[in-house]
Order: sequence, then structure tokens, then C-alpha cells
Amino acid sequence: MVDPRLQTRATELFGVRFPIVQTGMGWVAGPSLVSGTANAGGLGILAAATMTFPEMVEAIDEVRSRTDLPFGVNLRTDAVDIEQRVDHLIRAEVKVASFAQAPRPDMVAKLKEGGLVVMPTVGAKRHAEKVAEWGVDAVLCQGGEGGGHTGTVPTSLLLPQILDAVDIPVIAAGGFHDGRGLAAALAWGADGVAMGTRFLLTTDSKVPDEIKQAYLDTPVTGTVISTAIDGAPQRVIRTEMVDSLERASLMRLPKAALNALRFRKLTETPLRALVKEGLAMKKHQDLSWSQLAMAANAPMLTRATMVEGQIDIGILPTGQCVGVVEDLPTCAELVGRIVAEAIERLDAIGR
Repeated sequence: MVDPRLQTRATELFGVRFPIVQTGMGWVAGPSLVSGTANAGGLGILAAATMTFPEMVEAIDEVRSRTDLPFGVNLRTDAVDIEQRVDHLIRAEVKVASFAQAPRPDMVAKLKEGGLVVMPTVGAKRHAEKVAEWGVDAVLCQGGEGGGHTGTVPTSLLLPQILDAVDIPVIAAGGFHDGRGLAAALAWGADGVAMGTRFLLTTDSKVPDEIKQAYLDTPVTGTVISTAIDGAPQRVIRTEMVDSLERASLMRLPKAALNALRFRKLTETPLRALVKEGLAMKKHQDLSWSQLAMAANAPMLTRATMVEGQIDIGILPTGQCVGVVEDLPTCAELVGRIVAEAIERLDAIGR
């Protein structure tokens, strides 16, 4: 029996045992990690944003073959085939649709009508208020300690703001890595926690071993927030590659454009579709042409490490908690540990 203090609006909404979410990290959150999290009692989210449509379909089928428990799929709102992806999630009866960007109101309505839970990630109070007005079911609130694209407001300040602003379930993210963090988030009033880096560093994650070791070797001061990767603030492990990107500002556009074409070839995306998607990104995100080329380049830099294991030419997106993670448990071991620690802390508070 699950401790009733760990039963929240989020566990009821997602249909999972524990209020623990594994985020949809690009090139990382594949079927093995997602199903491992689901079978452990949490909500695993498949990183479909870096997949082609056929790859997404195949990955969803593979997750289904590994678990009969609920899971989510992460999408990019500005993808050229977003409508096709939304339709497939509805047909496949996926439980949760998550978004790093705010989905359009009509997209929210369509997904909800199709029976899905809609949960975008937000990094500001006004963003949470906006998507709540559109009818999303929950929000994932990521503070500045989070990995990848992040803001400047720490979780300890952002989370209370968002909890005061909306009355839908709020999942806290940014710096969480253990059961003490889960207990703290529940004490704040959140309905659960989301973790990326902590789940990346499990045996169910298919990230190459040498890359995992680089994460384990990183101190708590070893991360940096850089805009040199794709023009937006992104927390990564500080490496020689990141330092070179910071220095090479004048060469960003041509170099990024070449890597964007490499990404097109790798994903078999037609050039016409790449241009169309780029124009959509420019329109919806108000990017300059230089930022657009850099944004198109970013997936290649992450893929180089997370898939190919080439730390010398790629980047290592990470949360600031990387400096306190020391081992590689299975998802089952990790979730079990988090739950036990959370209950221990909640008991101590009760005493």
C-alpha cells in the first residue's frame, strides 16, 4: 500500500503510484528509460521531439511492449508535423502529452478531447497563468537549477509563485534528485517532482557509459548557463567544447547552418520541410536568423554525446544537481529510494 501522503492530484491525474516524473530529455528518454520509470511507479516521458514521426511511432510501440502502465510523450509545438503527432498520440491512447513550449489553445482542446492529460513546462508565473487559462491539466514548473533550457529564477522562488497563481496540479522541477526534495516539494504545496539528470544517471538510460562517467565526475560548481549553443540560456556541463562555442561567436551562423544540414540528413527530413520548420520557429519564437541556425544546430551537439559518446564535439545538458549524484541505480532502485527517503522526512516533520 502506498503512503497516503504520497497520493496527490498528480498521481490521480497521471494514474501512477508515486508523484515522480522522469522528464522527456532529447536523445536520452527512450523506451528503456520510460518503461523503467513507469514500471517503478513513476511517470516516464518519451522524448519524441528529437525523433522523426516514424521513430516516434516505433518508440511508443516499444514502450507499450515493455509496460502496460501510463506514460507520456514530449512534443515540440513548432514541429512541422505536430498535427500528425497529436493525432497519433490520441490514436495510441498515450496518457500524457508534455511540451517544452506552450501548446496552442486549439491543440490543448484537441488533446483533452482525445482523452490525454496536457502538461507544458513553464519557467515564469505569467506563463503558468496563460496556459492554465487555455485549459491545460497540469504544469511542470522548472526553476533555474534545471538542466537544458532554463530560466534565472531559482526553484525556491518560482515554485511558490506558480502555486499561488494557478489551481491545477504543479510538478516541481529544477534541482530535485532525492526523497528529501520530494518531501520539500510536497511541503511547498506541489503535487510531485520531475527529475531529468537523476534519471539520465540510471542503468535504464542508454546514454554511453563514458558520458555517464563524465556526469558523475562533475562537481556541483561544474555547470554553466550558456547562450552560445542555440541563442537561448541553457545549463550544460562546462567543457572545452562549450568554452570554444563561447569564443566562436563570429562563426556561429555558418557552422550552425552546416550542422543543421547534417541533422536533416540524419533524420531524413526533406530540405523543404527543414526550411518550413525553421520559418515556423522564427515566427513563433521571434528568433533572428543567427539564432535560428544555432537552434537547428543544437540537436546535433546533444546527439553527439548522448548517442555517439563524442564528448569532444558535443554538449552535456544537465541540472545543477549533477554535482551531488554519485551512482547509477536502476529506475526501480531509484524510485524506491526516493519514496523511502520522502516518507522518512515526512515522518520526521510529523514528530
